[in-house]
Amino acid sequence: MIDVNDLRKGVTFEQDGNLYKVLEYSHNKPGRGNATIRIKARDLRKGTTLEKTFQSGDRVQDVRLEFHNVQYLYRDGDFYTFMDLETFEQTSISKHGLGDAAGFLKESMEVKLTFYQNEPIDLELPTSVDLKVTQAEAAVRGDTATGVTKKVQVETGAEVQVPYFVNQGDTIRVDTRTGQYVTRV
Repeated sequence: MIDVNDLRKGVTFEQDGNLYKVLEYSHNKPGRGNATIRIKARDLRKGTTLEKTFQSGDRVQDVRLEFHNVQYLYRDGDFYTFMDLETFEQTSISKHGLGDAAGFLKESMEVKLTFYQNEPIDLELPTSVDLKVTQAEAAVRGDTATGVTKKVQVETGAEVQVPYFVNQGDTIRVDTRTGQYVTRV
């Protein structure tokens, strides 16, 4: 059991039979009374996001996780298949289990897969990934002076807000934590 004061971004815990990963954490101490801890967490099995509030001193069940380096192989419908780089075992994860990470996966990409009791539950991507722009509106001369942005579609199917000067066929670097454009490569 761990104290809720130890919950921080990225911590995984179990409550009521569900596994949660903390996405956001805030600690509020009013003038009187106990402090409250508010978290935004993602249910790792269902893929849903929810907010929870705890009183200071509450406890949640900590979990023991295993991490394996894997390589992304292919997508089959709503399932993504990975291969363990040490044992060569293949594991499939559903799209809702991956969440937003599914939009940044390229074939042959090496990532870290998190297991709980031999069940794959989460995926850790590199901090940035280079993706080729497959669809983009054409820029009009004169519109680039004000920092205007547009949506483009990249090779993985994800949509990214980019500056107006990015064109179809360009390769861009995207921050996988926020889904935001970093630079043109």
